[in-house]
Amino acid sequence: MNNNDDNMTQNKALEKILSMADFEREAEKRLPRPIFGYVSGACEDCHSLRANRDVFSEYEFVSRTLVDVSSRSQEIELFGQTFSAPFGMAPMGITAMSAYRGDIVLAEAAKRANIPMIMSGSSLIKMEDLVERAPNAWFQAYLHGKTEDISPLIDRVDAAGFKTLVITVDTPASSNRENNVRTGFSTPLKPNLRLAWQGLTHPRWLFGTLLKTLWHHGMPHFENSFATRGAPIISANVARDFAARGQLNWDHVRDIRKRWKGPLVIKGILHPADAALARQYGMDGVIVSNHGGRQLDGAVAPLRVLPQIVEQFKDGPVMLDSGVRRGSDMMKALALGARSVFLGRPFNYAAAVGGPEGVDHGISLLQQEVSRNMAMMGINRLRELTPESLLYVGRAAR
Repeated sequence: MNNNDDNMTQNKALEKILSMADFEREAEKRLPRPIFGYVSGACEDCHSLRANRDVFSEYEFVSRTLVDVSSRSQEIELFGQTFSAPFGMAPMGITAMSAYRGDIVLAEAAKRANIPMIMSGSSLIKMEDLVERAPNAWFQAYLHGKTEDISPLIDRVDAAGFKTLVITVDTPASSNRENNVRTGFSTPLKPNLRLAWQGLTHPRWLFGTLLKTLWHHGMPHFENSFATRGAPIISANVARDFAARGQLNWDHVRDIRKRWKGPLVIKGILHPADAALARQYGMDGVIVSNHGGRQLDGAVAPLRVLPQIVEQFKDGPVMLDSGVRRGSDMMKALALGARSVFLGRPFNYAAAVGGPEGVDHGISLLQQEVSRNMAMMGINRLRELTPESLLYVGRAAR
């Protein structure tokens, strides 16, 4: 099969993808169970994972009619840069195990579409390689409570050329990812017959992602958790360094603020008091997030506390992730005060299913949804969305 045949097959496959949910169903077929389980899974009983989606149904749109909506624009502004849509790519670890060079695939697609992309500190591709391809990408760091570990990493991110730094603060301890254990996932992955069988029974992933990566780049490592290289992703006897993060506190944030000269964002805010502290400590933006339900099971869905966070943080953009899947979800978040939203898993699935073309298709689907919904709502600019654009109807009975 030549490249033209490959492209025709790919295009036909993407024609069947009509929403971001379709990517998830296809990715489950294409990815080995441990990899799909890692991406899709959450912690413990997945209460927060479900709540992140359910909360959007608590609000219904109150639309206006007979408005000339022929000049609609989805543009938003973040930190002095104009983006073409009100959504971006949330950081997602080990994306390069879902798709060949996955982080770069996402970053380049975001660059083409002019939307923000956040590279994860748990990525398997060097930050320097990614920012060379996508200079406007943001970097997300998991920080340990030791200045001797924090400062070299911050300096490395700066030297690499990233302009915006995101600090994730909702990981003071490793979460209970028992669901990952059930699917056979661990970091590093341990070679065994079960893992080998998963590779053999998913040949597109085996040859198109894993073996292709090993041939061209060698064994992937956790490249960006520290200033130096971390553990390999597959190893029988090497352990990943999960150095304690429980010591991280606002004093460290103050020191980072002094060190980092560009936009600085805190991710993982759920309490209004923390939003007020973020403002006090000079943060340029916050991301309201419960880590996609992957940290504290039962943590409140971000949309539910968004208005209180917006009330406390007035000096920069308030953004949101966790559970966003549709253009309508985005517009509800924007009506409640968010400047932008981020999606993690859906873009990971898009890369796994369709590579660069898959991610481009996913972005296009979401942009089309936003555009249609703006017309239905009777607005030309996203700033026209306000709390009065929504009616709270309460929690749906299960």
